[in-house]
Amino acid sequence: MVIGSPSLSTGDLNKQVGDVTDAASREPVVLTKHRKPRFVLMSYEYYERMRAGGDPGSAHRASDMPVEHKKLFAAEIDRLARGEGYDDGS
Repeated sequence: MVIGSPSLSTGDLNKQVGDVTDAASREPVVLTKHRKPRFVLMSYEYYERMRAGGDPGSAHRASDMPVEHKKLFAAEIDRLARGEGYDDGS
């Protein structure tokens, strides 16, 4: 299931195919049947990005980050390790 995506029944798809495909052109749409996720409708461009590993929700290795991002990331990890930056709940 695509987290955060709109969800529609397959019956809605039959009734409103134009609206559903318009929504799917913007972001993946989960299609349900008997209230259970069954299919995901998405644009071909999104599908191609996902297959190529370019999905914005995919995981990446820290070792693959640009050097400037690695430095920022390491500085933040060090700061958190010192106990700075945590929400104290107040």
